[in-house]
Amino acid sequence: MSTIVITGASSGLGAEMARQFAARGHDLGLCARRVDLLETLRAELLAAHPGIVVRTAALDVTDDAAVQTVFEKFRAEFGTLDRVVVNAGIGHGAALGTGGHAANRRTALTNFVGAVSQSEHALAVFRAQRHGHLVLISSFSALRGMRRSMTTYAASKAGVAALAEGLRSERIPGVDISLICPGYIRSEMTAAEADRTKFMVDTETGVGAMVRAIEARKAVAYVPAWPWVPLSVAMKVLPLSILRKLT
Repeated sequence: MSTIVITGASSGLGAEMARQFAARGHDLGLCARRVDLLETLRAELLAAHPGIVVRTAALDVTDDAAVQTVFEKFRAEFGTLDRVVVNAGIGHGAALGTGGHAANRRTALTNFVGAVSQSEHALAVFRAQRHGHLVLISSFSALRGMRRSMTTYAASKAGVAALAEGLRSERIPGVDISLICPGYIRSEMTAAEADRTKFMVDTETGVGAMVRAIEARKAVAYVPAWPWVPLSVAMKVLPLSILRKLT
């Protein structure tokens, strides 16, 4: 059993990760902007798994001071933070130059700047206690630049992937770094496209693959493995003319 903090835990992939980690006996620190949903989830988890501890906190990951405060609060309450899952993210966006700047900026700030903030304060705890596991949730879209409404989202997730690689290269004593790149998993973010998207898997199945990769402390994982592992090889070498037709 370990103590796991999950950001963006109020719904979607974050909430399902909380359910699956709880089933494995882990204590949880759950944070998100929507506290009412967190409290509902907390009650559900404790009813199903009365032997674990679940704590919650309101958090907007674009507020750096709040990230530090919440992570330190969880560390003080649990006595340790064994794993932090940098999961909070949004997928709003528009083609650049078409009037969607506000949505693109929110996506960049939440997905990348927020990830830097979470990594900063999680690693401060891990360095002090000399152990920890930092998990960064990126996306399969991070592999290449994407068009139109996906441009900023893909770029922000590519930034998260580069962040993970840089930290892994640093080889911080006692600290493991994992980068998880989900393909199409049904969630609140993907609901609008779920019925017309190929290779979309249900939330429980997709998150199950994520959780197994996290528990195995994989350095990099494309999940679910099929078809995203073989596609990851192809995506890296496809010419832009072909990639344009796929995206």
